[in-house]
Amino acid sequence: MGGAQVGRMDWYDSLAKPAWTPPPSFIGTVWTVLYPVIIVVFGYMIYRVARGTAPMSLLVPIAVNVVSNLAFTPIQFGLRNLPLASIDILIVLAMIVWCMVAFWPYSRLASLALTPYLVWVATASVLQLSITWMNR
Repeated sequence: MGGAQVGRMDWYDSLAKPAWTPPPSFIGTVWTVLYPVIIVVFGYMIYRVARGTAPMSLLVPIAVNVVSNLAFTPIQFGLRNLPLASIDILIVLAMIVWCMVAFWPYSRLASLALTPYLVWVATASVLQLSITWMNR
């Protein structure tokens, strides 16, 4: 772990958190499982759009989801901005729901495959909002 990473973890460790907060190693493991699923589902739907069997409009929630998901760590740990990180994770959550609804007519399997992502981000959203509230 580099010096900057240690500083980020020291900051995160110093925050007030709910008793049910999972350890960082568990969070990392969950994302290690979820990211391949997300990549396959989004890749499949992008393929469907490219083939003309799904509308271009499906790219909007995919793009917003990817950007907001990738922005979370720099906002939370780089900027150390808990309120902005809370807004960001709620955007991620909303985009997952939008994707699931939008994908359903074109691939029910792709839509349902996002369920673990939805459950995890919903849980992470409650955690993030709790941490933000506890450290206001």
